Amino acid sequence: MSAYKSVFSRDLFAGQTIIVTGAGSGIGRCTAHELAALGAHVVLIGRNAEKLENVRKEITDDGGSASAKPCDIRDEALVGATIDAVIAERGGVHGLVNNAGGQYRAALSTISTKGFEAVVRNNLTGGFIFMREVYNRWMGEHGGAIVNIIADIWHGWPDMGHSGAARGGMLNLTETAACEWAAAGVRVNTVAPGGIASSGFDAYTPDAKPKILDFVNVVPMKRFGTESEVSAAIVFLLSPAAAYITGSCIRVDGGTPNYRNNWKLQPAQRNEAFNGFHRAVEPELLKDMQPPR
Repeated sequence: MSAYKSVFSRDLFAGQTIIVTGAGSGIGRCTAHELAALGAHVVLIGRNAEKLENVRKEITDDGGSASAKPCDIRDEALVGATIDAVIAERGGVHGLVNNAGGQYRAALSTISTKGFEAVVRNNLTGGFIFMREVYNRWMGEHGGAIVNIIADIWHGWPDMGHSGAARGGMLNLTETAACEWAAAGVRVNTVAPGGIASSGFDAYTPDAKPKILDFVNVVPMKRFGTESEVSAAIVFLLSPAAAYITGSCIRVDGGTPNYRNNWKLQPAQRNEAFNGFHRAVEPELLKDMQPPR
């Protein structure tokens, strides 16, 4: 098995412990692999113990260091206990990647209050709980870096209004925390992925899949992004090279929010995808994809 081909120094996070939520699949899994390849001990957080164990085994088989901690980020008591266990075992928490989340496609008029609140709790409240507990239990006295994963929410997000509202809240929460926690040496930033080819594509209902496949036609770069391209942005923000960056957002979206209907997109050239993840798996949805128009 080959190794993760990161553009960063192999010992960048040597001696550090970094928590990644939503680490059982997709962007979280990829990011956990890259951080481990760069010397970090990665704590894998998620609700599915079997998925976490699979990723932990992948990382250790590749020579990295990782531990799996099943945890529902929406459960305050469990989050606190999980962070305490990590500190007891590892001596501290140097970084947090708040990646866990999820949503379903639905028009605003059809979303129940219960459904809306469930998505907000998953994509905003749970992330807030993890941020607050990591800060109060360790980073407030020792410093650290937090990266919150949001989404391509600019100009609204039709059919994803509940998630868009939650991700917009996370952006503002990040900007607030960046100011309040700067004195403690804690940097807080966001990464906003656009259309990223990951296992999440295969989780959508059949009626949503044609919309996903058509998406590249409104992307200036005329392709989906890779998990590795998102992970690289996360790793940069966690790294010492980003020491003067806080309260900021890195978009990883191929320029999608910049497209306007008065501009005809041309076939894109010379924009080869970066894919350093040696264990990446192409979503089933994309295997028969037609070239973008």
